[in-house]
Amino acid sequence: MQKLDDRSFLHLVDTAPLVSIDLLLFRKDGAVLLGHRTNRPAKDFWFVPGGRVLKNEYLAEALARIVGRELGAAVPLTGWRGAGVYEHHYPDNFAGADGVSTHYVVLPHRLALEVDVEVVTDDQHDALRWFAIDELLAADDVHPYTKAYFS
Repeated sequence: MQKLDDRSFLHLVDTAPLVSIDLLLFRKDGAVLLGHRTNRPAKDFWFVPGGRVLKNEYLAEALARIVGRELGAAVPLTGWRGAGVYEHHYPDNFAGADGVSTHYVVLPHRLALEVDVEVVTDDQHDALRWFAIDELLAADDVHPYTKAYFS
């Protein structure tokens, strides 16, 4: 898999859509896991965990990598199911560069846990929290793109 330096990645963000996978992880009681984002875009909002697909990475490989990085080793890598296709458009970008918007084509995947597992936060979130669906839909600090998965 290829990882670009920040300058090259900013050029990519400026000129092309990114493909990403969002993770809709449900607890047995129906609550869904959200992370409080510390980076752009969607900084300071609660958002479902996720990440972008890397060049030459198969979607199954990307899903496994993103689950491991965003949620930790205790979360199962099997049983995830596709949940449609979405687009996310942001007026800003990861670097805060003026005049560069971000466009994602998002492939959300969902998993309902059968047992409680320990989830861990990564460097893009300062907290993880389980939300009831009605609670997240009513919250001002849950991003509208996250709400769209549940409304």
